[in-house]
Amino acid sequence: MSDLNLRDLSPSLWLSSLFHDSELSSGEAFDAVESLYATGATASQLVLRVASRHAEAIAATNQARTRASLAKLGQATRDLSRTPDQNLAADWSSYLQDACQRTLLSLDVLRERGDIFLDHEAAGCPPVLTYDYEVVVDGSELPRPSNYMLLRIVPPNGVTVIDGKRPYIIIDPRAGHGGGIGGFKEDSQVGVALADGHPVYFVSFKRDPVPGQTLADVTRSEAAFVRAVMRRHPDSPKPAVIGNCQGGWATLLLAATNPDLTGPIVLNGAPVSPWSGEVGVNPMRYNAGVLGGTWQPMLWSDLGAGVFDGAHLVMNFEQLNPSRNFFRKYYDLYAKVDTERQRFLEFERWWGGFFLLNEAEIRWIVEQLFVGNRLVHNEARLEPGRTVDIKQIRSPIIVFASHGDNITPPQQALNWIADSYADVDEIRIRGQRIVYMVHEEVGHLGIFVSSKIAKKEHSEVASTMKTIEALAPGLYEMKIEAVSGSGLERSFVVSFHERELSDVRALDDGLDDELPFAAVARTSELQAEAYDVFLRPFVKAAVNRPLASHARMMHPLRAQRALFSSRNPLMAPLQGMAASVAKQRTPAAADNPFVELEQLGADLIEQWLDMYKSLRDMAYEVAFFSFWTHPLAHWFGRSHARRRTLKDKSELRSLPEVQAALGHIADGGFVEAVIRMLVLLAESRGNVRRDRLERSARVLTQDEPFRSLSMDERARIIHEQTLIVRFEMEHAVETLPNLLPDPEERALAAAVAQYVPGAIDEMAPHTLAMLQRFHDVLGLPQVTADVLEDPLQKSPRKSARAKVTKLGNAAE
Repeated sequence: MSDLNLRDLSPSLWLSSLFHDSELSSGEAFDAVESLYATGATASQLVLRVASRHAEAIAATNQARTRASLAKLGQATRDLSRTPDQNLAADWSSYLQDACQRTLLSLDVLRERGDIFLDHEAAGCPPVLTYDYEVVVDGSELPRPSNYMLLRIVPPNGVTVIDGKRPYIIIDPRAGHGGGIGGFKEDSQVGVALADGHPVYFVSFKRDPVPGQTLADVTRSEAAFVRAVMRRHPDSPKPAVIGNCQGGWATLLLAATNPDLTGPIVLNGAPVSPWSGEVGVNPMRYNAGVLGGTWQPMLWSDLGAGVFDGAHLVMNFEQLNPSRNFFRKYYDLYAKVDTERQRFLEFERWWGGFFLLNEAEIRWIVEQLFVGNRLVHNEARLEPGRTVDIKQIRSPIIVFASHGDNITPPQQALNWIADSYADVDEIRIRGQRIVYMVHEEVGHLGIFVSSKIAKKEHSEVASTMKTIEALAPGLYEMKIEAVSGSGLERSFVVSFHERELSDVRALDDGLDDELPFAAVARTSELQAEAYDVFLRPFVKAAVNRPLASHARMMHPLRAQRALFSSRNPLMAPLQGMAASVAKQRTPAAADNPFVELEQLGADLIEQWLDMYKSLRDMAYEVAFFSFWTHPLAHWFGRSHARRRTLKDKSELRSLPEVQAALGHIADGGFVEAVIRMLVLLAESRGNVRRDRLERSARVLTQDEPFRSLSMDERARIIHEQTLIVRFEMEHAVETLPNLLPDPEERALAAAVAQYVPGAIDEMAPHTLAMLQRFHDVLGLPQVTADVLEDPLQKSPRKSARAKVTKLGNAAE
């Protein structure tokens, strides 16, 4: 059978094949029809898979919830039937009084939320950080101005910051909300870093963008912020940059366009591969295919007189989970108003701060990222002539994702790795360290605001950044296990497991569901052009700035908050009434049968809303795949479906970096030998516990001769020795004697290599076997005794600079 495929045929050529047109031979015509049938069959299977998965999930979830509701209803009915009439009347009276009081108190909380919202708006929506801060750099004063600001977090009383420690820079998302979610409570990313003595800086932004501001200007501002932090901490390692959600891909842009600027970067719930996800699980990615692509933000920007209202994005997030956002959070406030008031208001202060973007900014986000997926395809242009290549990043990367995140599922957070690199060897060749961690259940916002996450995952990530640069280049999964203690005293064991790209792909359910997005991307481009030519002039002519400003204030999310504020004459008396009720508060007993019935009713309403959401998502996804998996849609999107061209394994060995490293396999001295031995041990283990990584980091950063190395020199040697081990492992072991001609140095290097993995009885068999091999090739006695103390502390070495001069000159 020939290689002819439907995607390679034009529509006219394909149609002609069905009628035996002379342009195709009969065999080619048969292949075209067969290809059409195969593509149609695949599309049908995908639609059936979508429907069946949704149906199974709806049936399983609602069946269990219905049984639970019926059980509660039965219990409530029994409680009512067993209650004497006089007690039932007393319970009803108690419940009625409690319900009226809770209603009044809840309305007062909504009034206070409205007042906070209006005050927050009047103040320009400042950051909602719980910490004091000072402005270090105002982006509006830079040569390429932006509305971004660099804030220094002022340590609270009792917290000591060490200027020589690695500074942390946290970039919050600008996705409709304001900055501060990474530090709006003490148990947060900011709190974790401060508690460990790190200087902390926060990248925030003002509500209104600078006229003409683009994302290229934002990236330049963020680079200027990093340089400002480095000037303030000249004796510290390069700053670690933490990006939350959309701040994550902004961090990638920063690191890719300034590869020598940052230290480790952390991407928390960052949507880098927006086409990815699981069928039947992640409906948000279908928005462009069902509702339209880039023309939508263009239209909304024109209706805003050139400014896009972030409240539209917040509304999208709320509609994603209607039972939670439109009912449950308000019922929880009503049900627990005595204890929930402060927590509710704290979160709503951030959630209700709506920020604006210039059209150029939102259009880049939609066109280049969410619809076009160009960042992963290496086609994203930050500005004309400036393509962003993720593979240019040299800083270690830590990625945090969660299966419970329905906004940025693990596939969107991680698939860019498999899409950007040919295999793990290429990651090693480029000297890159990528560590990922996948939580089982935390939701999207929980990644940034959960106290449990801050005390566990973020604490361990912060601790990991002290040692990650001691890892050999490669791809790792970080796992955290609780081993002892509980609560605040719980301690964890962290390990790093070497992974292949297939492990990342295994988190996905295949790539068939991504192919239709190519047609969506091309259609979006055509829609944008059509809107720009035929409709935009009329829309712009009909809108002016005062009208746009008034329309923004009438947005439902703003209007509802203002409606419940004290500016409404009907709400103004609530404050005094609520204060009076609070003094006479008489809550109903928890076992009051009418309280049980109320809770049951709330659960049923939530279940109905969840059922609506599930049916809506199923219809949404079935409509998307029914339309965009048609064979002609596949053909239409073929030009946008091409993935990034990757080198094959045979080409990787021929890369200049590899050949240069292999050319120096027998060159070097004590430093190169020890690092090579540590890399060989890591290769033999396949995973690394953090205590071993910490010992390795201590040797490579605090002991001579390694301490005298600059960070760049150390990274270069680790990179070079990793390439040598990866491509010539046997020869790397056999040439160790060339690097260690002195018998005393051989014994010391072997002792250092044995010290890092720890006690012999804790070593894996292959680790011990590799150590024995070192001793054999170096002519040393067999390993019999533990090395539990740092040999270089007992036998200090001289400066390493003379040891690496030869190899350093060659590398330069």
